[in-house]
Amino acid sequence: MKTQLNIHAVIPSSRVNGPGARLVVFFQGCARLCGGCFNPETHSFGIKEFLPIDGIFERIQTPVEGITVSGGEPFAQTEGLILLLKAARERSLSTIVYTGYTIEELNKIEAAREALKYIDVLVDGPFIETEKEPTLLARGSSNQGFHFLTNRYSKEDFIMDGKVEVTIKKDGSIVETGFSRVPFRAGFGR
Repeated sequence: MKTQLNIHAVIPSSRVNGPGARLVVFFQGCARLCGGCFNPETHSFGIKEFLPIDGIFERIQTPVEGITVSGGEPFAQTEGLILLLKAARERSLSTIVYTGYTIEELNKIEAAREALKYIDVLVDGPFIETEKEPTLLARGSSNQGFHFLTNRYSKEDFIMDGKVEVTIKKDGSIVETGFSRVPFRAGFGR
């Protein structure tokens, strides 16, 4: 049986979720429940969409430099996360993972340590609403750390220009992604 991941959403190509064009995978399910989370729809562990790992990569429509994994909490599905990251490496894609756990917490868990072997950049730590990121670094709050586990990227690669990407889905719903100081929806409909 092929491993399937409970996925909230897949963005086939984004330029605001890390360096270059990236496949972005949002895992479904998070027990951290950070107050003010930008993506609370991902908290439920209910089934959103089960996808095999190959099915995730099949969504790529144009060439991408790497994969960015976010959530929900990717480490809530650690075994699947490892397989996804390995598959990315086999495709010569860079890997960035956002997690609410700290690297110290992850290093205490054997499976999480295995996943770290396949990650180029880990952005760690819970989102803290009172510490919102004052710069345009690609993180939600200033307490979150960047861990460059390979030499593929540097902190300068994570300075975003404040732009967001907005997608209008077939059902009419609007999906916003990126790192901006002002939420797109704040002015929507005015």
